[in-house]
Amino acid sequence: MKRIVTCVVIVLSIQVAVHAANLQADTTKAWEQYVDSATRQMQERAGRGKTYLWVDESPDRLTKVRAGEIVVAPIGPENPKKVASGLIHHWVGATFIPHVSRNNVLQVVRDYARYKELYQPAVIDSKVIATSEATDRFSMLLMNKALFVKTALDTDYECAYIQVDDRRGYSISRTTRIQEIEEYGAPSQRVLQEGEGNGLIWRLSSIVRWEERDGGVYIEIEAMALSREIPASLRWIAEPIVRRISRNSLAMSLKQTQDAVASATILASQAPPRSRCAGVRACE
Repeated sequence: MKRIVTCVVIVLSIQVAVHAANLQADTTKAWEQYVDSATRQMQERAGRGKTYLWVDESPDRLTKVRAGEIVVAPIGPENPKKVASGLIHHWVGATFIPHVSRNNVLQVVRDYARYKELYQPAVIDSKVIATSEATDRFSMLLMNKALFVKTALDTDYECAYIQVDDRRGYSISRTTRIQEIEEYGAPSQRVLQEGEGNGLIWRLSSIVRWEERDGGVYIEIEAMALSREIPASLRWIAEPIVRRISRNSLAMSLKQTQDAVASATILASQAPPRSRCAGVRACE
């Protein structure tokens, strides 16, 4: 009983501590500088003579991923990285999908309307805003249950696609808007202004790179998030939870992407070939 009471006290303490926070200008500036730096590093990876994939930096890591394991790790010696009034969380994960092409992968990852089906239960809803050859804009409604605080996040994204060569490419996405919805689904739900709320997620960004080789496609995701700072008195209990949630969330996203690409590829291979006259009235 004593242990149960202690856990309840800890949970209540965390709830009170993360109840409200406002995003500061210097926190936003630190985040933008960090994401810009990560983008430059990705561009350097794509340069001639550079190691493109994270898995290729370690033979052991490559062996695990090639064998079907999803590998996830934090980036940098300090993770989360402390910035002015905030924390930057940066993780990288990799998977290998055999018997598919990069086109199979892109058809799935750019099908934003289906994210609500492919990435349950984290994604409640998803919509396409606008698409072009190189840049997409889309929205997602995310359920956030991190650190025992139940809120929904109404988010907009912009994603740029860069083709390095006929086998490799990458995308860089950033949130252009995040608004918390308190008590989502309840009569008392309320949409907050940008930068207001519990501050568990203020900004999101990701770098996704892929390479087609070895009879399939390697996919790597660098996931970055900006959150409020954890009070020093709660770090001993909160930081391990945050790290576990970050690792598990990225691993789940990779697994769901892997399953979606594999399933879509199998369905496409089983579909009957289209007649050359399909949909052409002159052939009737």
